Amino acid sequence: MTTSQAQTSPLVEITEKGRIAHLTISNPPLNILTLEALTALSEIIDSLRERQDLQVLVVRGAGDRAFSAGVAVEDHVADKIEPTLTTFHRALMALYDLPMVTLAAVRGHCLGGGLELAAVCDLIVASAGSKFGIPEIKLGCYPPVAAALYPQRLGWDRALDLMLTGRTLDAAEAERWGLVTRVVADEDYDRALDEMITTLDSNSVPVSRLLKRAARLGESLPFEQALPAAEALYLTELVATADMHEGIASFMERRRPTWKHR
Repeated sequence: MTTSQAQTSPLVEITEKGRIAHLTISNPPLNILTLEALTALSEIIDSLRERQDLQVLVVRGAGDRAFSAGVAVEDHVADKIEPTLTTFHRALMALYDLPMVTLAAVRGHCLGGGLELAAVCDLIVASAGSKFGIPEIKLGCYPPVAAALYPQRLGWDRALDLMLTGRTLDAAEAERWGLVTRVVADEDYDRALDEMITTLDSNSVPVSRLLKRAARLGESLPFEQALPAAEALYLTELVATADMHEGIASFMERRRPTWKHR
């Protein structure tokens, strides 16, 4: 792997190999998101926004103990809380808006702001031993991102259950609730994660990005509005790609497609 020029802090590292970028929160053992780490996270994610060559961004925590146990509690004090929240939310919105596929690779604890960070990724692949929770209520706080995102994603009752009790879910329950995309046995995790990344990378970059845009329409609009908008995107932008024509031709000719990624 090569280290990207976007690396701005030892607390958040970015490396690249081909069309895959790996963003690592490097503050073990729990990969706490300090204000310094959040600033670096925001800057790195912003630097990826215009990258047309990347297919997948994998977000992970250093080590096996935690993806991230959340935002530093000491940064919730009166003189730090506003810049902390502002920086954190700017980073999450930038991650949410990235055009490439984003995948959170979760091992260990994924709590509070760490779970909010994972949840704005498109996909979450978790090891079976991972733990998930939003414990802010126990500190006399509430999680703004989870409050804004989870009622729609999980349903009102489950979102409130998670946030009002502050309880921890194991990976299997998080998968049943829809918090996690896929759970993999701990001993198979690295292999399964690599296989999923390879599968995502085997697709056309522009087609994957257009699919993500179309799915965002389905997420944010009623069906009767989302369908014509997704169809318009298909007819105006997808049809104009070389890769759509290559995909159809390869199927008709009974061969593997050779993507031009344009």
